[in-house]
Amino acid sequence: MMGKSIKKLHHVSFIVEDIDIALAFYTEVLGLETDPSRPDLGYPGAWLTLPGQQQLHLMQLDDPDKNSARPEHGGRDRHVAFSVNSIDEITTTLGNVDMPFSKSRSGRKALFCRDPDGNALEFIEL
Repeated sequence: MMGKSIKKLHHVSFIVEDIDIALAFYTEVLGLETDPSRPDLGYPGAWLTLPGQQQLHLMQLDDPDKNSARPEHGGRDRHVAFSVNSIDEITTTLGNVDMPFSKSRSGRKALFCRDPDGNALEFIEL
């Protein structure tokens, strides 16, 4: 059974339109660091490190979903969820850069926003 072989999530990949804009958001706003070991894959991109040897991969490629309608609330869309120490800290950080967000509709201490390319992100205080 495959599920018993899976140990953890290694990385999530997002397609971005402009790697420089995406990197500014993920490094300067969210504080992630780039992993310099990313090889030349034939297109611009970056690997960002997360705790627990997990990564977020940014790929500057044509977006096959570019013209598809996305739900306003990120919780009703494909998204990645990050555990955070303080939802209040994330709220302040996003507010400082005028990044719109919505609170989780489940009642949890969580919120959703979209990165500059429309990828949905969840931040949840655990």
